[in-house]
Amino acid sequence: MRKIWTFLTESYGELRKVVWPSWDSVVSSVKVVLVSTVLFAVFFGLVDYLLLNGLYLFF
Repeated sequence: MRKIWTFLTESYGELRKVVWPSWDSVVSSVKVVLVSTVLFAVFFGLVDYLLLNGLYLFF
């Protein structure tokens, strides 16, 4: 039980040392991730569609 308590207190101490990002930075990062995910999904969907239709022309 002592080891668990030591682990928890040391973990809490380490978390207090962390420099957490500001809310604006987090929101900005989330926007970048969402936009890039949608763009990649559209791009790969378009490539898949074109390749599939290209294969249908031959077979």
